[in-house]
Amino acid sequence: MIDEFAKEYLHRALRWSRASLLGKLDGLSEYDVRRPLTRTGTNLLGLVKHLTLSEARYFGVIFDRPYPEPIPTFDDPGFQNRDGLWVTEDESRADIVDGYTRACQHADATIAELPIDTPGHVPWWPRPDVKLFNVMVHLLNETNRHLGHADILREQLDGALGSDSSPSSEHDDADWAAHRAKIEQAAQAFA
Repeated sequence: MIDEFAKEYLHRALRWSRASLLGKLDGLSEYDVRRPLTRTGTNLLGLVKHLTLSEARYFGVIFDRPYPEPIPTFDDPGFQNRDGLWVTEDESRADIVDGYTRACQHADATIAELPIDTPGHVPWWPRPDVKLFNVMVHLLNETNRHLGHADILREQLDGALGSDSSPSSEHDDADWAAHRAKIEQAAQAFA
């Protein structure tokens, strides 16, 4: 009984996180979803592309359910993990979102079909023998980690906060400036 509860709980949380990530793209221009916003080039659409590979890889070959579309592997000549974190000028937003949706559907089918204690093998992990449970927790953590990145990037772009894709109307710019100044003052006083 607890196994099915845990599986459904994790799956529901993963579906919510996926939808929240895609919501970070709402209302933004093509440029804003692609432009590098950190020193390392992190951008919103690149995060979606990266998680597409994660969903396809972890819920695919790890459980002998290969993803039906070609995806790069760590063994591919010249592949660097950071290659999956940005979008070329030949890839449209629709292509990336559709790819993510297909990868999530494949993952959902794997999750639905297999018991939570189904064994899998992740050769690049220190303890490579895993269960579906381990991979679900890993992907939920990975998605939420990148959703946190997306939260910050979106706030930098237009002030949208949390799961809302519109600028925060609860507080105006003066309120946020005063709040930030209070935090800065506390940091300086401690230093």
